[in-house]
Amino acid sequence: MRIFAIADLHLSFNENIDKPMNIFGCGWENHTERMKEAWEKLVSDDDIVLIPGDISWAMKIEEAIDDFDWLHSLPGTKLISKGNHDLWWGRINYLNSLYDDIVFLQNQCYYVEGLNTMICATRGWPYPGSDEYTDHDDKIYKRELMRLSLGLEAAKEAAPDANLIVALHYPPSGADGRETEFTEMLEEYGVSQCAYGHLHGGIAFGRGIKGVYRGVEYKLVSQDYLGGIPKLILE
Repeated sequence: MRIFAIADLHLSFNENIDKPMNIFGCGWENHTERMKEAWEKLVSDDDIVLIPGDISWAMKIEEAIDDFDWLHSLPGTKLISKGNHDLWWGRINYLNSLYDDIVFLQNQCYYVEGLNTMICATRGWPYPGSDEYTDHDDKIYKRELMRLSLGLEAAKEAAPDANLIVALHYPPSGADGRETEFTEMLEEYGVSQCAYGHLHGGIAFGRGIKGVYRGVEYKLVSQDYLGGIPKLILE
């Protein structure tokens, strides 16, 4: 049993959605075909794959079903959390009734028994001081902190000695490793790894925190950064 991660799949298999990703550069050319090939080579049915947001371009759950079906066809258990483009996200209990190998994480945690690891996830949000942050973002930022706290509290209560991994869509800090409320929370709870996405393109890739800071290992796992190859983060 192993844990992989890959974010920002940006799927659009529904016939009513026209979102060709190759307009964003060569990293997106035939990205679903390349990702499927790599996924099937690396991931087994016993493995876990974290997908931290921007899964589908769909606007409604019904439009996203084709994208979920594509994920369902791939090996492993997929743990999905919300990204800024996942406008279909909602009715979490309904979503979690659809597939036995896809788990939609929100305000909760997921225990990987074979690795004694708890996984928590939330969307995150631009942090104060980042280029994207404005005063209007404060309410959403605080709500995302609360959601992460709920998941981490649940994890600590259910399995106090478990290893903790967090999946975020937004990077919790910049490349300089400056403390934010997100990084402080990860440190407080003793999180070992944080995988995140959202950043695309050569310049943006350099803007996110990477490596080990204050005991937490940060990994950028956006699809184009990984070249479509799911990243092994724990075995």
